Amino acid sequence: MDVDANRLRDLTLVLYEKGASHAAQRDLILADTKFEFGLIGEELLLVDEVLTPDSSRYWDVVHWQPGTEPVSFDKQYVRNWLDASGWDHQSPPPPLPEEVVKGTFERYLEAFRRVTGGEPEL
Repeated sequence: MDVDANRLRDLTLVLYEKGASHAAQRDLILADTKFEFGLIGEELLLVDEVLTPDSSRYWDVVHWQPGTEPVSFDKQYVRNWLDASGWDHQSPPPPLPEEVVKGTFERYLEAFRRVTGGEPEL
């Protein structure tokens, strides 16, 4: 099966619009995301996780202002810490301090609550 770029673009935009609309109803901005597609035989599949804090950037709409670092509920918190740590992006990354692990957990938990409207089973 030939999958052309136009079909993938159209599917991606439909998925993004649905995710962004859902996020907006929960006072979140879906700033960006990624979708991964694959083929099994002739069937086009959406693969991997979607619309999670690992594949998407969620910003708090209440605190978002152009040109500022937004309140976010995603892995950007870890990226920012790694950049500030002086990590060279080539060697193995330094161990994350407990406060970064805790802060990341809290952000992911808040993303879960806001996106799903529920509580996770921990």
